[in-house]
Amino acid sequence: MRKTALAATAALTLALALSACSSPAATEDPAPESSMSQSTDDGTAMTMTEMTGEFMGLNDKMVSGTVTVSDDEIALSDFSSDEGPDLHVYLTNGTDEAAVSEGMLVDAVSFDTASQTFMLDDVDTSKYSYVVIHCDKAKAVFGAAELS
Repeated sequence: MRKTALAATAALTLALALSACSSPAATEDPAPESSMSQSTDDGTAMTMTEMTGEFMGLNDKMVSGTVTVSDDEIALSDFSSDEGPDLHVYLTNGTDEAAVSEGMLVDAVSFDTASQTFMLDDVDTSKYSYVVIHCDKAKAVFGAAELS
């Protein structure tokens, strides 16, 4: 996983270097709203993608709030959920049990804490299209937010 992240970072750095050599017309377009730039300790630029979504309840459960996903964290705001015995946050590509099984477990989530942040380490968040709230004990999807 670390090699994949390093390869992706190297490819991104190369792409940024090559884009600096492109024609002025190509650089006049503004960057997408979902991208931010940040500097690393060694002074090189790193692009951070940010996606957001609004939770909606599934399977007769209530989940609400907003999620913001960046390359290094997932932040929930105004979050609330029906209570479950074993709630967790997952990054997935769908909202069913199969998608959760194939997705990535992030961490346990509190059903009644409005603001929660989960750190991500070496995760390519662009590979996922949903953040899912799942009760692992009951094997039930409580809700999901589609990322855009």
